[in-house]
Amino acid sequence: MNINEAPEAQAKSRRPRVLPDVVRAIASQVLAGNYPVGSTLPSEIDLCTEYSVSRTVIREALKTLAAKGLVLSRPRIGTVVCERDNWNIIDPQVLEWHAPNTLDPKLFDSILETRRAIEPLVAELAATRASLQEIADLELAWKGMEDAGSDVARFARSDAAFHQVLYGACHNPIFRQIGGMIETALNFALEATANSVDRRDEAVRVHYGVVEALRMRDAAAARVAANEILDLAARDLARAKAQHKKD
Repeated sequence: MNINEAPEAQAKSRRPRVLPDVVRAIASQVLAGNYPVGSTLPSEIDLCTEYSVSRTVIREALKTLAAKGLVLSRPRIGTVVCERDNWNIIDPQVLEWHAPNTLDPKLFDSILETRRAIEPLVAELAATRASLQEIADLELAWKGMEDAGSDVARFARSDAAFHQVLYGACHNPIFRQIGGMIETALNFALEATANSVDRRDEAVRVHYGVVEALRMRDAAAARVAANEILDLAARDLARAKAQHKKD
């Protein structure tokens, strides 16, 4: 059989049939550690057989993974899994490729550390720089959190939108770009730690502190409220880690 031709009769219904699915399938294997760092992926021919696709699809999939820093093609060796430090861990696609409900403690710790370094100052600046429309948008995002009820996904989306508005309202282009970079990672973390109803009620309360501080143009209060949000996030993360270990 020509390896560039995959007859329909040879394909298994459970196998991915298009490029995005092949990329996701191989990436998930890398992210899960089934292809360890430093190891060589199966040959293109073997991958063609495994996924019942053409060599062209496999080559394009590997190019996509290389662009995300997950793998590197080496002459006479093959495609090698890169060190984790090379992975573009906050890329939206890389986050999407993680297995559902997978908790990566190191990633979440890094997100929280980044937020602790930046977010209190972002809130402080937003208290003096935010426009009336931005304050209204922030309150609208907060309202979405309050109204989410038991809908965890809606709560997480509203929470992420709240922080997106906040980063924009500080009117610092560097902070705004950083906020955009961590937005998907933040949403990923929020969905993993927002399962407790009590937690969501407390989150609604502390987030409102930021809204009120911006209304009052109180920079000091905005910093305090932002730190309260981060303290809550740290407690959520600790609980999520503990639950992950039990599971």
